[in-house]
Amino acid sequence: LNSALDKMVDDLKAQGFRVKVDDRDFVRNGAKYFEWERKGVPLRIELGPRDVANNACVFKYRAGEGSDDKVSVSLDEVADQAKAGLDAMQASLFGAAKERLDTGVATGVTYDEMKTALEGDEASAYPGSGLYLVPWKCDAENEDKIKTECKATIRCYPLDANEEGLHEGKKCFYSGDDATHMALFGRAF
Repeated sequence: LNSALDKMVDDLKAQGFRVKVDDRDFVRNGAKYFEWERKGVPLRIELGPRDVANNACVFKYRAGEGSDDKVSVSLDEVADQAKAGLDAMQASLFGAAKERLDTGVATGVTYDEMKTALEGDEASAYPGSGLYLVPWKCDAENEDKIKTECKATIRCYPLDANEEGLHEGKKCFYSGDDATHMALFGRAF
């Protein structure tokens, strides 16, 4: 068991992974699993005497597709399978986050529409978009008024929405003056 474990750890470290072996025998497995999942460890690898006899170990991913299942992996393929699985998990999480962002940004709204929507918002219970990409004239005084009136602030000036000329010809959604930027407004929770 120890030689198989040492080889597996060496293979994983050679791929650039940080590895922590939890060999505490005074803590039950379920408590260990919960502790490491709570810490955010993306991949748990289980290895026991029966696994070594079968030349396999068990992978349990924390998130992504197939995260509800345990997967049996050959000890010879541990490092390659870990890399492939973690890359797939990262791609899945990134894709889901990008989709949420793409569908969660409202454009072409007026200040009153944004204010009404945000006032009806209760943290994460609001079913609509939580971010508003709007034409904006840089004005700290108006920004403070918006923050006071509806608790929204400028989250950022998106680079892709602020390419030269994109805001030209548009009026600020708050003041009605010529816009200087496209700004992303929203609430911080």
